[in-house]
Amino acid sequence: MCLIAFAWQAHPRFPLILIANRDELHARPTAALTRWQDAPDVLGGRDLREGGGWLALNARRRRLAAVTNIRETIPEPPPPLSRGQLVREFVIGEDLAVGFAEMRRVDGNLYGGFNLLLWDGEDMIVATNRLKPRWEAVSPGLHGISNGAFDASWPKTTRLVSALSTWLAAVPATGEVDVEPLFAALADEQRPADAELPDTGVGLERERLLSPAFIRLPGYGTRASSVVLIDRAGEALFVERSFDEAGQRGAEHREHLRLG
Repeated sequence: MCLIAFAWQAHPRFPLILIANRDELHARPTAALTRWQDAPDVLGGRDLREGGGWLALNARRRRLAAVTNIRETIPEPPPPLSRGQLVREFVIGEDLAVGFAEMRRVDGNLYGGFNLLLWDGEDMIVATNRLKPRWEAVSPGLHGISNGAFDASWPKTTRLVSALSTWLAAVPATGEVDVEPLFAALADEQRPADAELPDTGVGLERERLLSPAFIRLPGYGTRASSVVLIDRAGEALFVERSFDEAGQRGAEHREHLRLG
């Protein structure tokens, strides 16, 4: 997962709304949104190489996790543990968000650079292992995460948070909600001006290629877009759309869930 915008305790109907794009090599084997065979209460996509995930929801236990990598330019030996295991371990485990994040403060350097979002039905926590392993409670409001610091004002993160804010203002108090504007925001391929780009050490041309919300490159790009809505009545909607290497939309998977 490489781009997330979410609203936490910012709307009277929906305490949590999360929208996200997963950017990954197209050659990496992946399962689309489904119930996990080894954990049937969990719904999410699956990395078939390491067995982890990038965004997953355990409806029975009321817990959600999402992870993004942190862009780094200094070559390092591959870490022993996959970031996707963080998502898996939290949604199938017993630890609450604070306890799980505290453990990652201790062993976080066993993973590649990550931002980790954790919800346990009560608390929303964001954890990272760069510059040093640490975590913090998320304040109510709208937030964004990409491949840098939490709430860093990268152009694509700012645009996605703004689109989520606009959508929230139009959400009806009851009845069906239209998630198409959220998917439209996730499909945004606009590249910002060079002066707006972050400098993550990969060079200007690479910054340009990675700057849109939706990335379409040879061999690499946005492989899935997701929307998760959790309302105060304990109902959840989880929708995922998959994309091929050309950026063409594939299957859509949609699940309505009752949280335990």
